[in-house]
Amino acid sequence: MGLDQYAISRDSNGENTELAYWRKHNRLQGWMESLWTLKTGKGEDELNCQELELTESDLDCLEESIKERSLPATQGFFFGSDSYERETDEKDLEFITKARQAIKDGEAVFYSCWW
Repeated sequence: MGLDQYAISRDSNGENTELAYWRKHNRLQGWMESLWTLKTGKGEDELNCQELELTESDLDCLEESIKERSLPATQGFFFGSDSYERETDEKDLEFITKARQAIKDGEAVFYSCWW
């Protein structure tokens, strides 16, 4: 049991394609929780098992945070140790590239998590 995180794209027919999967990337979770709260006004814990749509602007901000290594330290019972203790940047940037292409192709991009 622990933090599982997913990014998908969804086409106009409702078909989903997995763009990325992370396990216990708690810093990414903290960043997404802040975005969730900003967009919805709901508490961070309410992101669990929900979908957060990501726009190109969101991806730009995320990319900047990744490159600056400024994703926030985030703790949770199921979140594991600090995700900066392992290499995550390359995988995160690969996700952003895929997500931008999906949006360019007319698809929506979503982040979700489960713990």
